[in-house]
Amino acid sequence: MNNYAINVAYDAAMTVGECPLWHPEEQVLYWVDIEGFTVHRLDPASGAHRSWKLDSEPSAIVRSASGGLVVSLRRGFVHLDTSTDEIRLDDIAPAPYDTATTRFNDGRADAAGRFWVGTIYEPRDQQAAEMYVLEKGQLRKVWSGGMTVSNGLGFSPDQRTLYHSDTTSHRVSRYAYDAATGTVSDGQTLKQFSTDKANNYGGRPDGAAVDSEGNYWCAMIEGARLLKLSPAGDILDEIKLPVRCPTMMAFGGADLKTLYITSIGKRPAEELAEYPLSGRLLSVRVDVAGRAEPAYIE
Repeated sequence: MNNYAINVAYDAAMTVGECPLWHPEEQVLYWVDIEGFTVHRLDPASGAHRSWKLDSEPSAIVRSASGGLVVSLRRGFVHLDTSTDEIRLDDIAPAPYDTATTRFNDGRADAAGRFWVGTIYEPRDQQAAEMYVLEKGQLRKVWSGGMTVSNGLGFSPDQRTLYHSDTTSHRVSRYAYDAATGTVSDGQTLKQFSTDKANNYGGRPDGAAVDSEGNYWCAMIEGARLLKLSPAGDILDEIKLPVRCPTMMAFGGADLKTLYITSIGKRPAEELAEYPLSGRLLSVRVDVAGRAEPAYIE
């Protein structure tokens, strides 16, 4: 494993930092604080920061081909105008679930401009999470059940594989993906991590990103590390972090070789004492570039 220099990219604690997204045209990073109800924007070159406080928890964001961002909120999908500091939202599609028990969680756009977003079933007493796709303003369900906290969405560079994790079951899966139709099949386990929290516990897979070589990077929440997995599920590298609960990463910078990492700041006092950078946005340079994320197409 290599030695990596970890930097603080934005020194303010998020409650639940999530879904970093590099904007290649603007050369800035967007991310959300779910429980803070806020979308953030950072210009790494100047340090300039902006934010938008919303009326419902944001979980995932993608660039919109028409400008601004498309945001999955607990209450549904909206378009956020990022050209102004004012809160300008246009509704796209309402949530298809009971918002008292469920909210959208991790999401990502595919190369055809669809926005894939899974849900989290908050009671966590059954595998009742679902996967949805927003395509040209219409929402459809892809699958239901078999997971409790949908996470880790990613697509292989050739767009033939969809990656996904269920954080609750500590499992990363891969599916055959048909980019033309936006359908998945032949789900298989890519990596099953230990569920024994008393022994040999290295965290659970949360958010993810796929690099330009097709490797799957996953944030190991409660494991204080990122892992780089091969398309066959072998662990190729590990980046140890000064936060116990990283949530997701995004490749950014002009060369797409800077990993920006979000984390959770809402943690027990004893954990915050051991990991005082919890909730901060971190960055680390890596050797292999990522890929520019596609935009959602209306």
